[in-house]
Amino acid sequence: MSGEGVAEAFADEAGGHRWQRIPPGERRGRVHTSTITVAVLPEQEGIAVSVDPRDLAWRATRGSGAGGQHRNKTCSAIDLVHVPTGLSVHCETERSQHRNRAIARARLAARLEEGARAHAEASRAADRRGQVGSGMRGDKRRTIRCQEGVVVDHPTGRTWRLKEYLRGDF
Repeated sequence: MSGEGVAEAFADEAGGHRWQRIPPGERRGRVHTSTITVAVLPEQEGIAVSVDPRDLAWRATRGSGAGGQHRNKTCSAIDLVHVPTGLSVHCETERSQHRNRAIARARLAARLEEGARAHAEASRAADRRGQVGSGMRGDKRRTIRCQEGVVVDHPTGRTWRLKEYLRGDF
């Protein structure tokens, strides 16, 4: 679900839900149990990283490898360090120092963005694990018993009739 006010409407739904029912084809009356885990998380936002030019340390160096006299005598390779994070990038793909600077800055921005995305995903995964728990029977939030027509909310001890619960009147 998504939209405005959804997180507030479903805040009490986070956790494990146990659904007990007797399927129509069951001849012996055995109860089948299904478990569902529900997590209520905010929508992910796009991650935009801005790099302050004052946080960058530039150094021009000579490129390595074959290339002859031009490569050995000009400082066209770039070492770029993002001082707050210590992340560094080296670029010597182009012959021009200016183009190498632009490429190095783009690579650094991409790496910083990837790091921020990984951090946001790890935080989101931790939030989800905290809400869902292990998914085992002891971690259940609600039990829905179709054969008795009852829904039990375990943290509050509240009980509803199944028809009311399915209509959303709870």
